[in-house]
Amino acid sequence: MSGEQRVSHHQAKEGDAGGQEHAPPFRDPILLARLEAITQLAGGLTDRVAVMDRHFNVVYANEPAWSSAAAKKPESQRAKCYEAFAHRSDPCGTCPAIKVFETPEVQSVSCSIGGDGTACGMHQAFPLVTGEGDVGSMLVLFKKEKRETHPISSKPEQGPSAARDSLGELIGRSPAMQRLFDMVALVAESSATVLIQGESGTGKELLAKTIHALSRRKDKPFIVVDCGALPETLLESELFGHVKGAFTGAVANKRGLFEEADSGTIFLDEIADTTPVFQAKLLRVLQEGEIRPVGGTKPIKVDVRVISATNKDLTDLVKEKAFRQDLYYRLAVLPLYVPPLRDRREDIPLLAEHFIARSCRRHQQPVRTLSDRAKQALSKAAWPGNVRELQHYIERAVVTTAGSAIDCDDLITAGAPDEGEDLRSATRGVIAQTERARIVDTLKKTGGNRAKAAKLLKISRASLYNKLRAYGIE
Repeated sequence: MSGEQRVSHHQAKEGDAGGQEHAPPFRDPILLARLEAITQLAGGLTDRVAVMDRHFNVVYANEPAWSSAAAKKPESQRAKCYEAFAHRSDPCGTCPAIKVFETPEVQSVSCSIGGDGTACGMHQAFPLVTGEGDVGSMLVLFKKEKRETHPISSKPEQGPSAARDSLGELIGRSPAMQRLFDMVALVAESSATVLIQGESGTGKELLAKTIHALSRRKDKPFIVVDCGALPETLLESELFGHVKGAFTGAVANKRGLFEEADSGTIFLDEIADTTPVFQAKLLRVLQEGEIRPVGGTKPIKVDVRVISATNKDLTDLVKEKAFRQDLYYRLAVLPLYVPPLRDRREDIPLLAEHFIARSCRRHQQPVRTLSDRAKQALSKAAWPGNVRELQHYIERAVVTTAGSAIDCDDLITAGAPDEGEDLRSATRGVIAQTERARIVDTLKKTGGNRAKAAKLLKISRASLYNKLRAYGIE
């Protein structure tokens, strides 16, 4: 039975059980595809996973969700989440997950321990969007249940509730990155197509590599294709291959990148920059699981997972008829969003230290540290180029400065990145705050004696007076 048939069958039973409270959300083809993908990947997980509609009816729940001690599998097919997972006859109050439906720009909602809306044990909720861009339902990950531990196993428990600083090559301890880690861990074992969205420089290719590395295909090829860098005819030949004599210059048969990636993963970057003609051919590959080389007559079967990425909003392009709607449905079965650096500032010191260590190894330098003042300055900067810009800037600082620690002065010496006045201002602001605090502390130690304070600070009294005026210290 197909995913659409299963959902339709499920909805028919819902109607028999209690009448129609609302129009079923899964008539939308993209929601059908997403539910099918979630059903496939969640079926083999030990983590508890469920899908709810906007009325908090349980549309799907995997077996671990029903086997939980807190769950109660309904006799009918229709059940509210609070009935199924919290043993309640009334709603839990103001559930945090309602934001998923009320605020379209919300990428996910995390539920804190305790308080309204957490009686069911929900950990995070993610919106599942229709082809029209509306939130039709939500994917819910539940908190890990505490299980009895045995001395024979010391392996730490992993899952949605296990916080970590990294996942594969992805780095971050911010809530935004923790939510992304949870989704990556969920989708990695699936073979469903994944669409990665995010601004330039956020690490979309790194995310694709991480998904591949965590999947069953990890020992097979991972092929990267920059769709925006190749004209249509060359892109088709690169991806699908060509036969000898197919065009001028085709002096021999050539295997395409889809063949090279067989049993592995192909990453189509900047997918929004492709033409409608190419999109139609790519759609056929996704539907039929086969390619046809340029100039060839025989199709070639391939088993390839497709991960695509874009820094543009494909739903807007679909509405503008600039991107095929049916291809969007196929690519966006499991959409992931990589947050910009400005939305995860608490990750900047962690990233900076990682880049320093890597740059020191690359340039054969002793490992250097990052001062607290430098961390503050970097965290306050704008970073319009996101993680890529931060990485390049840190490498410049490592190469152009010396010493065991990188400080604010070293960051300025390294030269500001694009729109770097933000970093210069942030750096100077941190220096000023630190200097002011030091002066105030020294004056307290000397009982307000400015001459002694100036001596301890190793500056002249005139300089101290100037700084007292500049910082407004009475």
